[in-house]
Amino acid sequence: MDQERMILSAFFFNPQGDHRMSWRHPAAPGFEVFDLQYYRELAAIAEAACLDALFIADHVAMWDTFESNVAHYANARLEPITLLAALSTVTRDLGLISTLSTSFSEPYNVARMFASLDHLSSGRVAWNVVTSGMNEEAMNFGRDATLEHAHRYDRAAEYLKVVKALWDSWEDEAVLIDRKAGLFANPEKVHRIEHAGQHFNVRGPLNVPRPPQGYPVIVQAGSSGDGKNLAATHADLHFSMCRSLEEGLSYRREINDRLARCGRSPGSLKILPGIQPVLAASHAEAKEKRELLESLVPERMAVDLVSSWCQIDVSSLPIDGPLPDLPDEDSYDGQRSNLARLKAFKAQSMSIREVARQLVGSGAAPVVAGTAVEIADFMEEWFRSGLCDGFNLMFPVLPQDMSDFANSVVPELQRRGLAQSSYGKGTLRDKLGLERPSNNFSTPH
Repeated sequence: MDQERMILSAFFFNPQGDHRMSWRHPAAPGFEVFDLQYYRELAAIAEAACLDALFIADHVAMWDTFESNVAHYANARLEPITLLAALSTVTRDLGLISTLSTSFSEPYNVARMFASLDHLSSGRVAWNVVTSGMNEEAMNFGRDATLEHAHRYDRAAEYLKVVKALWDSWEDEAVLIDRKAGLFANPEKVHRIEHAGQHFNVRGPLNVPRPPQGYPVIVQAGSSGDGKNLAATHADLHFSMCRSLEEGLSYRREINDRLARCGRSPGSLKILPGIQPVLAASHAEAKEKRELLESLVPERMAVDLVSSWCQIDVSSLPIDGPLPDLPDEDSYDGQRSNLARLKAFKAQSMSIREVARQLVGSGAAPVVAGTAVEIADFMEEWFRSGLCDGFNLMFPVLPQDMSDFANSVVPELQRRGLAQSSYGKGTLRDKLGLERPSNNFSTPH
């Protein structure tokens, strides 16, 4: 892989775009977000631009702690493994990244699904490993509230250990299909994993041969201490959030230190910060686009989102007043990266209204607004500084903003030699310059 070029992934938070109320935008899609053809067209845009991957976010609940939000907030979405299985048949090179939570699923089923999809896609699958922090999700799986934060990550670490062992339970040369000898597989190369741990007891082996990539690419997006430890131990790609060049460089140094403690080199984990590109011919046009999106958000819904992040009901507080005192990290069982962002907003003396506007837009991802040259300049500065290996592109309104980026910014990046103009050969791991993992059953210890 040419290390001088960026990894570019199109990230879909909502089916209509990465603004929480993008579904109300006049250019947004309607009911077609539940139809394959819509996603097929998005994948075609991405593959024509030689983007590396589509990255599908997911929740396993409707966000409805506040009843009005079921009607206003477009959180309905297709199940991503099913969606990407369909897209694997209409794409050839594009990476397919699915979010799937370790909090409310079982390692065996998940290992089987991703192994199957890796085979069906000829090695183009990645798993964004998350832990669920929404109480609404927990209530769909027999609990009153989400799992305690440290418990979620302890469970996730063991979960990944089990899944990797299941992927390894078939050695690469295990399948024989020797009709004459009557051997489908070499019995010495198919293994029970016999895992007995704190959270899981799994015998194995998996009933799917080892994936083409060895392990599908592992992605991790949490930036709490526990999340960063999980990334440093297991991940190949890390989805980060940073608001400035200085903050991003500091974050990179911290991740590199954690990698070193895990015996890994800096290049073994690719960091992709999220950015929200807004293509505009002038600053006035960019401002107009942002103001239109902000105007689509019901004020109560925006305030409720702040309450959800704070885990404190702020609806009775003055909307132009400050955030309340925030919980300590140790007592906060939501997504701790969200808590860190709130504390940063509070340190900047942002009002509840200002925080609400930030959260309904890009969350903590910087909005990069301007011409194609200006957006490319921003991306080049961050990339060449060593802050990142590429970007998760969070388009406010789909498909329009993605198409505009593909037709204007990508050619500018290609002209500078920063984005690929054609796909390399091999699996997604091969294309991203990631090593294929050795099999722990066949590697001497």
